[in-house]
Amino acid sequence: MYAVIESGGKQYRVAEGDEIDVELLAVEPGKNVEIDRVLMVSTGDGVKVGSPTVDGAKVTATVKEHGRAKKIIVYKHKKNYHKKQGHRQYYTRLQIDQISV
Repeated sequence: MYAVIESGGKQYRVAEGDEIDVELLAVEPGKNVEIDRVLMVSTGDGVKVGSPTVDGAKVTATVKEHGRAKKIIVYKHKKNYHKKQGHRQYYTRLQIDQISV
């Protein structure tokens, strides 16, 4: 069984036991979080697609840690102008515990 969820404006395909990195959530490590923005659920019976979400479906996950991604370099260049800037994105690592429909 797997599901497609939405978190932080992005979509993720998850199954039970997966670890995913999502945009930073304001939840302490070790706590549980319920994601109710489930866009699609695939079970042994078939596929349920929501419009926009599947009614009654939710994904339960545990917050493992918070962190920062690798640094990326943003470089803008024009004639007589250049700007170099770095960026590190914050993330939350989730362990998917249960998918319920």
